[in-house]
Amino acid sequence: MGVDSVVRYGSKLSVLTPISILSGLMKNPNTQLRVSVIGTVIVALCCFTPILVILLGAVGLSAMTGYLDFVLLPALAILFGLTVCALWRKKKFDALNHGTNDKASAREPRS
Repeated sequence: MGVDSVVRYGSKLSVLTPISILSGLMKNPNTQLRVSVIGTVIVALCCFTPILVILLGAVGLSAMTGYLDFVLLPALAILFGLTVCALWRKKKFDALNHGTNDKASAREPRS
């Protein structure tokens, strides 16, 4: 276990695992939406432009270009579904917290 995989919270040490990182992402719908949109854009760029083919050719792995569709198209579908799910969660989160975030207008009466 590396030094950078342990985080100190107060007096306790907490180990960062992929599950703990993902569970932190799932708590905030804005973060989940941001991550899923960025992932979708990156995979879409790799699917629909020759960026990945050029990069694989530059590093000598051009033989793998025939298998890119087997990886990129399912990844695009999964990330698109994750983006739709994040949009739905953000909409639900904003609807539930709409009245609690407007504390200043609750104190002052409207004229």
